[in-house]
Amino acid sequence: MAVDGRSTVLLPTEAEAYAQTLQSYKIKDIGNPSWMRQHEYLEKFNMQALLNASNEEDEFVKDFLISAEKIPVLIHELLAIEVWKQKVFSIIMKMDFEPKTTFPLYMALYHEATLINLVETIFFYRESCEAAEDSVLDLVDYCYRKITALVAKQEAGEVDELVKKAASRVVETGGNLQELGQQEKAISFDVGVKAVAVLRYVTDHLSSLPLSVATRLLNTHDVPVLLVQLVESPPWTCMNEGKLMKNIDGKWQEVPMAERLKLTKLEGQVWIAIFNLLMGSECQQKYEFNQFNKDQVLKLRGHMTEVLLDQIPMLVELQRYLEHLSMMEPPSARQNLVLEQVPEIYDNLVKENEGKWAAIAKHQVKKYFDPPKAALKEQAKRFADTYNFDLLEGLINEPPKCGVCGQPATKRCSRCQNEWYCRRECQVKHWPKHKAACKLMTDALDKIKLQEGGDQTKQSSS
Repeated sequence: MAVDGRSTVLLPTEAEAYAQTLQSYKIKDIGNPSWMRQHEYLEKFNMQALLNASNEEDEFVKDFLISAEKIPVLIHELLAIEVWKQKVFSIIMKMDFEPKTTFPLYMALYHEATLINLVETIFFYRESCEAAEDSVLDLVDYCYRKITALVAKQEAGEVDELVKKAASRVVETGGNLQELGQQEKAISFDVGVKAVAVLRYVTDHLSSLPLSVATRLLNTHDVPVLLVQLVESPPWTCMNEGKLMKNIDGKWQEVPMAERLKLTKLEGQVWIAIFNLLMGSECQQKYEFNQFNKDQVLKLRGHMTEVLLDQIPMLVELQRYLEHLSMMEPPSARQNLVLEQVPEIYDNLVKENEGKWAAIAKHQVKKYFDPPKAALKEQAKRFADTYNFDLLEGLINEPPKCGVCGQPATKRCSRCQNEWYCRRECQVKHWPKHKAACKLMTDALDKIKLQEGGDQTKQSSS
């Protein structure tokens, strides 16, 4: 829809009403119709928040989520889908289960990406971090787990495989469970990258957060050392067929030789987070140095080049701090006797479902993830209504790519308008796989048009 000539996904009145309905779901209910409906609301929130931020407009999505006290709900749902993927989806992947389509399962997997995108957009603001209250501790732990997994993927060579797959073809949202497993890896990588940005925003607002947040970042998890690993061996950078590839705004792109030292937004987030954690006055009082983490932090000196300092001038102060640190014994942290808060959401989700994972997987496979044809068509209709493809294309900076070979595409499926191809041969080759999804999408779009036509007839007659 458009308001005052501007594209929009949600009107402010709709956003306010949707925000009031958001609720925390039990893991056993993930995938049910009510949960799917909330996923649609959250996806609309995500797209509208991104539009408002991109156009520098009033960010009413953030305001309504704060006023309705739903920020802790977002964090609960983020951790719930994380636990579901670890404990339930892993069982489903091993089951003798061949659904008619993997679309419902894919939407459950993609739910985590939707939530972390929304959290990233709204946590830029101090008031969003403050509105998270004690659940921000769970968010810190979540980001730590995701970034640690990102580092592990880099060390295991999984990132190189993701780049090769991205270069060879576009990941589809249909197919069998094996393809779904590959899609899960790609989603997990994107989630880990977003977690870096969320963590940076938390470090921006430490002075407004509970005291235990800084203690957990610095001493429980030693996040500065983790961030040093991201600088030393960034998972979003790799070589592919002799070309330097970087993940920029969620897309793997070749970086020209002349721009190799230019920081991406993501690389800048890491450096700013490091600066916040090492140079903040409260952080310097809390951070417990030992010989190991001192040696790790001092590795940053080798990356403090003139090119880097020109791009982020405030790092000059960090450079001086590192030089002083190298010439003295590790400073002792100021010890305060405090009652430390601990995160509860993740542990509670695991405890209340312990021993039930197989039963939950069996129940969800039977009830939610292999729906009858009529229910599947209804889901596709809602999916088409939720995702405004014309609007999304306006947010994409690069040209579409062929769904088969990944080359720049100029031809589009004339029926669903959702798949791109570089030539007719690729379209013919892809048709056996695309046929079912195409039919679902066109049927859903036809229903929407018929419904809109009926509404217009009623309005004219009245």
